[in-house]
Amino acid sequence: MANRFGTDVLIQAEDPKGVAAWYVNHLGFEITGEEPEMISLHGEHINLFIERGPALGPVFEVSVGDVEEAKLRLVNNGCKVVKDEPDFPRCYVRDPFGLIYNLTK
Repeated sequence: MANRFGTDVLIQAEDPKGVAAWYVNHLGFEITGEEPEMISLHGEHINLFIERGPALGPVFEVSVGDVEEAKLRLVNNGCKVVKDEPDFPRCYVRDPFGLIYNLTK
C-alpha cells in the first residue's frame, strides 16, 4: 500500500475570516485565496484551508490508489465516513483513533 499524507489540512469554523486573521496575526501565515465558503493559507510545506461550517477537527489529506476501495476497506476495519461528496470530490473518514482524513487519488 503506497499511500501518503498530502500537504493539505482543513479545519471548519463558523467565521473563516476571523480564524484566518488569527493565523495571520499570530503565526505569520498569509491568505493566498478567498472564496465565499473557504479561505486558503498556503505555506512552503503545508496548506491550511478554513471552511465555513461546524467544527469537525483537523482533516488531513491522504492519497490512495483507489478511493472507493480504500473507503470500503477502512469502514470494514472500524472507520466511519463523516462526509462523502464524490462530486466535490471529498470523502472524510474518521479512524478508530479519532483522526479524520480526506481520501484523495
